[in-house]
Amino acid sequence: MNTVRTVNPAYEKLRSWVSSVGAGIAINDLTGHGRADGMCIVDTRTDQVVVTYTPTAPPADRFTPFVLDAAPLPMDSAMAPTGCTPGDYNGDGRTDLLVSYWGRTPIAFLAKSSATTPSQAAYVPREVVPSQSIDGRYHGPRWNTDAVYVGDLDGSGHPSLVIGNYFPDSDVLDPNGLDNVAMNDSLSSSKNAGGDHVLRWAGATAGTEPTVSFVEERGAIPYGLSTGWTLAISGADLTGDGLHELYVANDFGHDHLLYNRSEPGRIRFTEAKGKRTSTVPKSFVLGNGSFKGMGVDFADVDHNGSFDMMVSNITAAWGLEESNFLWINKAKDTEEMRRKLDAGEAPFEQEAQEHGVAWSGWGWDTKMADFLNSGELSILQTTGFVKGDINRWPWLQEMAMTNDNLLSNPAMWPNVQPGDDIAGDDHLAFYAKNASGTYVNVSERLGLDVKIPTRALATGDTTGTGVLDFAVARQWGPPAFYANTSPQRGNHLELKLYRPSVEGDRGTGEGLKNTGTPAYGATVKVTSAAGTRVSQLDGGGGHSGFRSFDVHFGLGPQQEPVTVEISWRDTNGERHRTTKELSPGTHALMLTDDAQEVASR
Repeated sequence: MNTVRTVNPAYEKLRSWVSSVGAGIAINDLTGHGRADGMCIVDTRTDQVVVTYTPTAPPADRFTPFVLDAAPLPMDSAMAPTGCTPGDYNGDGRTDLLVSYWGRTPIAFLAKSSATTPSQAAYVPREVVPSQSIDGRYHGPRWNTDAVYVGDLDGSGHPSLVIGNYFPDSDVLDPNGLDNVAMNDSLSSSKNAGGDHVLRWAGATAGTEPTVSFVEERGAIPYGLSTGWTLAISGADLTGDGLHELYVANDFGHDHLLYNRSEPGRIRFTEAKGKRTSTVPKSFVLGNGSFKGMGVDFADVDHNGSFDMMVSNITAAWGLEESNFLWINKAKDTEEMRRKLDAGEAPFEQEAQEHGVAWSGWGWDTKMADFLNSGELSILQTTGFVKGDINRWPWLQEMAMTNDNLLSNPAMWPNVQPGDDIAGDDHLAFYAKNASGTYVNVSERLGLDVKIPTRALATGDTTGTGVLDFAVARQWGPPAFYANTSPQRGNHLELKLYRPSVEGDRGTGEGLKNTGTPAYGATVKVTSAAGTRVSQLDGGGGHSGFRSFDVHFGLGPQQEPVTVEISWRDTNGERHRTTKELSPGTHALMLTDDAQEVASR
């Protein structure tokens, strides 16, 4: 059980800093039984990717936990997993697992059609970025990935990927590696990192030897926006055209909101930035911020039918006291949002302090969800950096005043070694609204204040009862699962949105195959007596934690049917929209040119 990473000699003096990320967690339906009660965990203590079931899973969904093994693909000791993103990457209705790494490009573990239960033998590892090896060794680029986003970016009906890298392509984890490593060249506007790669889905096959292929869409993100130290990526359809905009959260520099101008077969983004007025600090202008973007999530915070964004930053009192961002959508409708984004303007205002979520600690992954089914979202946030016994905040503050010209050289950084502590006692933040509508951190009241740095969050209805649970990955500590036992909960509406798989109905209900393939990019608006709210099928986004595919709304005391508007693209990329009256509860819908309720496994 490791407590720190082996690193390139140039990083030895700050190896605890370099060892501060990598833990990840995801919740999703891995058995194909229609319940999100499987987990994929990246444990930094062993550098393994563990696949298991949630403690709430019924006997029918339990299997022998196992470790994903990439063999026969080349691996070496200078690689470490950093994230595990469930998804159906070849469209066969089975849940695959995409694993990202430091030290190599990602690997897609594709579920076999012959598999009857999750196991190591049930998956075939495939390179996401093609590379050849005639000697059994890895010769591809040394990507150092900390963020993965999955979504239908070009409106083709298939999931594409955005891979967010942190360190430049280099031998970060190789103790015998070349002296080719670097640190950020600025604390507020750094652009010398590994940056972002957009991979467009190009084709796939199903069967006992499934495949998937992607093509790198060079230039999809303008070069000047694609070289940041990326720690998180998320997206949502802000304009109602079925294409997701992206928010890229970068450490040491500007975050970016990217307007999606793609068309099938070609992915392209342009930046939209906020406007500054005389009363707005520079860092509170979207796109001009100098804070340390660590996590991001989209949700309808003020329940007015539009997406807002929660962004984690470093907000440690007496440390680097920045502010989290809560970007509130100020466009009156999607048409106004489209016009403004098209003109390069991002109509969002930063209101974290007004809503009570400005300061929490050294922030990382963040997720928003309704755990009481009350109609009000809670906001979760992982926090903490390096845990030890000796307070090293003075050294870090001294570095924060260093000339930017010195920063890129690791030798100019302060020592951060085992035993040193920087925000090591921060604990998970759980924000819930009080009677006045302001968020309050109730983590201690809920018993969530474990003083171990946390990194990733995953939420899901693991019992099939319309109640959300969550799991958390800790850095150099055991992961934890929190079952929702709240005694007073409202009613819910939960949608399982599918598109037909490439195999059609053949084999549905057999082995790992579910009712269909997740409807990437689908957006849902629910109108009830409490107003209109919006959510989406999240294919995977944030820092290194990934929620299930279920689209969940809390309805409070509402017992009557609600009006549900669903927007999606079919497997051919054609746009569709329908409105239905649905009763509270869980519904499975097959999305073709219409939305038909179907039986879920």
